[in-house]
Amino acid sequence: MREIPSEREGSSSEISVFRSSPSPSVSKGFVEELRKGGSPITDYKLERNPRLSLLPWWRCIGFFDISMASLSLLPPPEISTSLDSRKKRRISLDIRDSLPSLTSPDYFLKPSMNELVKLEIESPGYCSRVTDFTIGRIGYGYIKFLGSTDVRKLDLDQIVKFQRHEVVVYDDESSKPAVGEGLNKAAEVTLFLNVACGKERVDHVSYKLKQSAERQGATFISFDPENGLWKFLVPHFSRFGLSDDEAEDMATDDTPRLENRVGMNGDMVVADVDQMETSEPELSRSLPAHLGLDPGKMKEMRMLMFPNEDLDEGEDFRDQNSYHVTSLTKRNARPTQRSSQRQDTPPVLRKTPLALLEYNPGNDRSSPGSSILMVQQNKNLAVRKSKVGGFELDISHETPVTDNYSRNVVDAALFMGRSFRAGWGPNGVLLHTGKPIGSSSSQRVLSSVISVETIAVDRVVRDKKEKVQKELVDSALETPLRLHRGLDHEEEELTFGSFSLKLLKVVTNRVALSDICREYIDIIEKQLEVPGLSTSAKLFSTHQVMVWELIKVLFSERQSTGRLSYAASDNEEDMMQDVREESAEVDTEALPLIRRAEFSCWLQECVSHRVQEDVNDLNGSGYLEHLFFLLTGRELDSAVELAISKGDVRLACLLSQAGGSTVNRNDMMQQLHLWGRNGLDFNYIEKDRVKLYELLAGNIHNALQDFTIDWKRFLGLLMWHHLPPDSSLPVIFRNYQLLLDQEKAPCPVPIYIDEGTADGVVSNTKHSDLLYYLMLLHSREEEEVGFLKTMFSAFSSTDDPLDYHMIWHYRGILEAVGAFTSDDLHAIDMGFVAQLLSQGLCHWAIYVVLHLPYRRDHPYLHVTVIREILFRFCETWSSIESQRQFIKDLGIPSEWMHEALAVYHNYHGDFIKALDHFIECANWQRAHSIFMTSVAHSLFLSANHSEIWRIATSMDDRKSEIENWDLGAGIYMSFYLLKSSLEEDSDTMLELDSPESRNESCRSFVGRLNESLAVWGDRLPVEARVAYSKMAEEICELLLSGLSVYPDRESQLSCFMTAFKAPLPEDVRSSHLQDAVSLFSLYLSETGQTPA
Repeated sequence: MREIPSEREGSSSEISVFRSSPSPSVSKGFVEELRKGGSPITDYKLERNPRLSLLPWWRCIGFFDISMASLSLLPPPEISTSLDSRKKRRISLDIRDSLPSLTSPDYFLKPSMNELVKLEIESPGYCSRVTDFTIGRIGYGYIKFLGSTDVRKLDLDQIVKFQRHEVVVYDDESSKPAVGEGLNKAAEVTLFLNVACGKERVDHVSYKLKQSAERQGATFISFDPENGLWKFLVPHFSRFGLSDDEAEDMATDDTPRLENRVGMNGDMVVADVDQMETSEPELSRSLPAHLGLDPGKMKEMRMLMFPNEDLDEGEDFRDQNSYHVTSLTKRNARPTQRSSQRQDTPPVLRKTPLALLEYNPGNDRSSPGSSILMVQQNKNLAVRKSKVGGFELDISHETPVTDNYSRNVVDAALFMGRSFRAGWGPNGVLLHTGKPIGSSSSQRVLSSVISVETIAVDRVVRDKKEKVQKELVDSALETPLRLHRGLDHEEEELTFGSFSLKLLKVVTNRVALSDICREYIDIIEKQLEVPGLSTSAKLFSTHQVMVWELIKVLFSERQSTGRLSYAASDNEEDMMQDVREESAEVDTEALPLIRRAEFSCWLQECVSHRVQEDVNDLNGSGYLEHLFFLLTGRELDSAVELAISKGDVRLACLLSQAGGSTVNRNDMMQQLHLWGRNGLDFNYIEKDRVKLYELLAGNIHNALQDFTIDWKRFLGLLMWHHLPPDSSLPVIFRNYQLLLDQEKAPCPVPIYIDEGTADGVVSNTKHSDLLYYLMLLHSREEEEVGFLKTMFSAFSSTDDPLDYHMIWHYRGILEAVGAFTSDDLHAIDMGFVAQLLSQGLCHWAIYVVLHLPYRRDHPYLHVTVIREILFRFCETWSSIESQRQFIKDLGIPSEWMHEALAVYHNYHGDFIKALDHFIECANWQRAHSIFMTSVAHSLFLSANHSEIWRIATSMDDRKSEIENWDLGAGIYMSFYLLKSSLEEDSDTMLELDSPESRNESCRSFVGRLNESLAVWGDRLPVEARVAYSKMAEEICELLLSGLSVYPDRESQLSCFMTAFKAPLPEDVRSSHLQDAVSLFSLYLSETGQTPA
């Protein structure tokens, strides 16, 4: 459906254009200038008319130029309008779709918008090849795109943005087209610079501008110092202009210079801004201005928040007398002087924030004299004091955030700022101020209270008692996913570093679509059998069945041969019966008629319950109204039988031909017109009978006078009684859309609004029913589909904005059969993932993530989401073996799973399991750190030496990747090797057989122990230091126990020196010291020496 600009867009306080009305009043000068090609938005101010609303300018063309009759906006004709008028309306819509959009009043185009309209009418497709297309902003500059440019459907307000001394085209890199497409092409840029320089500085400024252009990849053309025009050529677009530093270097002003500027149309644009009075600027204006805010809006906000405050601000802002076109100067312009009074090199004015010199907050009830004093660089600016009431709010007024009465002075979010702002926590936790959501209590609540609530993302699996049912989890979530996984998939392998993922995409065709839809319908029908379902759940499940049935009708195909063919039949039910009885292989020419017949049967089934409800409300009063209700649901057999039972045989004959040949409709229409011309008094005919005649004649609007009908039955009446019986479905849907645009058809509201109030329904008028979007998708003429995000919004099929469980399946199947292609619907996938995770279905959540389309602008999206799921829900999937195996079968790298398990076990203190998983995921550094700080010492003290050896040897091959390996796990390996050698293990370290080498090895080990203690420091717990002491003690005992093998006393004493350097306990050290003293005494006695 084409999106038509809102009637309120582009409105301003200075311009009033007309809505469709019988006789609008328009000034003659405006009409004449409009015919010449002038823009009513930028060139004229229209007279106010309080009875008329605002419309975009192109909606007004039909009032002013008879030659442009194709765009006439006179009241649309009735449904029986001739073919010529329909063509004219179609031309109007096509032209409107070909135009770019521009609503900013200070921007202009060349050719102007009016000229584009005329040229498009004279030469269809002109907007796709506009020569030297130009867009600019008054007082800032303009761009001329060289050659032919395609400007169709361009949102120029978002694409082109002129700012001070620069222009930006396609600010959003993700939406920028390739070079040469759209507006990303070669262009000549002209910027207005505010350079006050004498003749002697012209060359300097030109040189600086040339350097700046070349630095940005542009080609310098010229610089006009008199008018401040800087021209340069760009090959394509991003951001071009001067930086703030460059502008200051060339002594530029703060605001655009608007005097004596020549616009694109040759008119002189003059801005005579009166000298502003700067003697008494008020605080309420100066502070917002220097913060970059609008003083007017800040004043309004202040009045809303503090209504009782006596501001005492004097008169309101003074109006600045400026030309209407240059209304932007009201926001940016500052006092200017005549060029004759300017100096050649004026001082550079910088935007310097005002300094806070004094603040007198007073108490809760501030005295009238309390104020904030501020000083600016300009000493002539005096400051006026104003009364300040602080942050106090009267109890009689509602607080501005919670909209509820408060006992506190302000809301907590306002008083504490960011400390108590509303925000989201994990698992759907919402923190906010004020009353809990959905609370109906009238009790006053302190606005400083922080409410903590959990958002329910699992309503679809809750029964009417708000309890989660396992049967609903299986039928609503898991069973459809098992069906989806059973379909054919194509895999796309993507590599992320040393890992790879297999992205999945459903593959099917339209021939098999019918069976797929039938299987989904069977699942939903079984879900309806679950006891305890709420009313809303039954309503939405029924709607899901309708959606799958419609998908089957609109997008499935039959195998075609040349054997069978069907002519247009007046009775669609007979055609459907023939199709069911014969082979499914039919002629391609008959397929549109068969599809129409299937859609007709589907529509009858959808509205049958509404017809029955209306009939039951009659309570047997008046069979004619009963007949009318039956016709709205195409229940012709029941209508004919009822008419015969009432003795109205002639009416029964007419009813039997309802919706048939157009000849019968024309006869009925001519009869009604004949009666009218002959002056027949219709008061003598029952009103309900006349409505039946009007309906049989195809005048559905006349038949529906004083009667409200739902949109599906209106669509049925349009197809069955107004349009020819051989009209294809796209024609029917487009006619309905046209009537909808003209507000002559009921809106296709979502099911929860159309079917009445359901449980917890919140009315939402911004979305239409998903069924309507499917019809638009089937009837679209262009490849691009602009309503996909709205179509697959949760509000299009349910009142729960977080329910995407079936929408995800709709999107996947429709995309698989080629109904559309899009990579911008990630909200559907992520919404469904949240629902699955709320029920602990982590494996299915990862399955859904793998169906996310790959996007180059987010290459690591799949990796990030999958790892986040593995980490956050590790306890869930790791404890269920079926989920764990399912994730492995999906091809998720085992390293990611082990890393998640390692973090989980480390958090819960199971360090040995965490260590094993870190080793499995090859995170050697983290594994080594946990081994040293949490695992090794406990295993050593419990004498589990084999486990220490196993873990250490598993990391030994990767020791080059581990920091401080020799001072970490290598210590334990060295201990066991050294201990074995000291115990005279002949198979290990044979070089230690000599006594000197034994002592040297022990000395080296003791030195590494001390160095390890210094490196790890406080990271080692007390138990680890005890383990180090135990190792040192064992090594020293082995070393000193073999002193007899040493040849002399000096070698024996050197062994004691090694032991004294070890980190031994004090008692052990004292014992070794006594042995050393004894040995030394023996040594002295043997040498015959006495101590000095």
